[in-house]
Amino acid sequence: MAHAETTDQAATGPSPAAKLTLTTLTMMVVGSMVGAGVFSLPRRFAEETGVAGALIAWAIAGTGMLMLAFVFQALAVRRPDLDAGVYAYAKAGFGEYLGFFSAFGYWASACVGNVTYWVLIMSTVGAIWPSLGDGDTLIAVVLSSCGLWAFFLLIRRGVKEAAAINRIVTVAKIVPILVFVILALFFFEPSVFADNFGGADYAGSLFNQVRGTMLATVFVFLGVEGASVYSRHAKRREDVGRATILGFLSVFAVFASVTIVSYGIMPMAEIAELRQPSMAGVLEEAVGTWGKVFVSVGLIVSVLGAYLAWTLMAAEVLFVAAKDDDMPRFLGRATSADVPVPALLMTTALSQVVLVVTMFSDDAFNFALDLTSALSLIPFLLAAGFAVKIALGYGRQDVPVAGRSTRKELVIAVIATLYMAFLLYAAGLKFVLVSFILYAPATLLFIKARREQNRRLFSPREAVICAVSIAGAVVGVIALAVGWIHL
Repeated sequence: MAHAETTDQAATGPSPAAKLTLTTLTMMVVGSMVGAGVFSLPRRFAEETGVAGALIAWAIAGTGMLMLAFVFQALAVRRPDLDAGVYAYAKAGFGEYLGFFSAFGYWASACVGNVTYWVLIMSTVGAIWPSLGDGDTLIAVVLSSCGLWAFFLLIRRGVKEAAAINRIVTVAKIVPILVFVILALFFFEPSVFADNFGGADYAGSLFNQVRGTMLATVFVFLGVEGASVYSRHAKRREDVGRATILGFLSVFAVFASVTIVSYGIMPMAEIAELRQPSMAGVLEEAVGTWGKVFVSVGLIVSVLGAYLAWTLMAAEVLFVAAKDDDMPRFLGRATSADVPVPALLMTTALSQVVLVVTMFSDDAFNFALDLTSALSLIPFLLAAGFAVKIALGYGRQDVPVAGRSTRKELVIAVIATLYMAFLLYAAGLKFVLVSFILYAPATLLFIKARREQNRRLFSPREAVICAVSIAGAVVGVIALAVGWIHL
């Protein structure tokens, strides 16, 4: 992932030295989306659904996320004055407090997502070193913490060529995934596939099967907005939208293929019992031990590359929000090596906290994965809602909007908004409440930023939203304390 020019140019315009091409932007999208999630897909889907449910889930997810990709494409063109993607759209559409929530939620989802990378690495190595368990034992957390802070020190020194690094790593991690799909097709057994079509006895109704996979599809599609986050560094503004669509379609084809071909190798119930990364177990069943080793090596390369990309992207969101006076000023500081160290430190610190929490979770990987997805839904919902407002012609009169609204643009924005709302429902109350536990304390950062500017803390509408978030956090803490919900 390309590291932004973290200077005061965030407010004055893009740096002429920081221009990204369509190819680089597309690789940023692909690099952000292809991380830990794809290697866990066989088990994640087999725990919930058979072939029929998987096909329906991918059709819904593909359509919904494609509409969201079109939303980012349209907003990049219609509002070229807005940078930093998701956060900027929420602020422009619904005010500073919800814009702050969007920035914080997007940042927090990236931090929690980074935890899944370390859990999955430890789980992978745990196949030969049992004391690491599924990545959630004490020694696994200690080793993951060492890796977490080692990356902090590395990035703190200045990663000037992260875009070039990301392009190389993206190619390196796509190769084992494509090899997996090709080999799985070669060893594909139609009879096994047919037995898995309707799902195992534990899967439940088709509706429940589809609903159960929704958060998994959100997680693997996180990063579709990667080009828009760095939109101010694009050589041509229209390339932001093109890169978003090209990256999405490429990754969607790969992800759906990985899921479906796995049903032709092993019975669904056996896939559901595989340790993560389940893709390694499926390939081992097909070709032997070397397949497991091959996927495991590919996973480590993929995860480390994705971790670099998401750490930089998370820090960029905090940095830009601080430059825009929506986060405390200290988060807007950068070193001479162009590294926003305070934002990077907060990113690493939150990942560390969540990493410790995984030791108390029943399933560390799935917990972190689902929480990542849930945290990202509100920022995405606000971005899609802003697209609806733009399509309907609402907005500030003093801000020019490029182009003219069309019925197609409105339909796409409405579908994307409804899809995001459906995903919040599919996430369930558990992850919504846990999300509030993170969102509510974050208001302290908003208050600090307002006081630094000597401004009124909350408007009446913002006060209501704040009260709702605090109430949700209180309910979430009580639910955890009495055991109504489990991590």
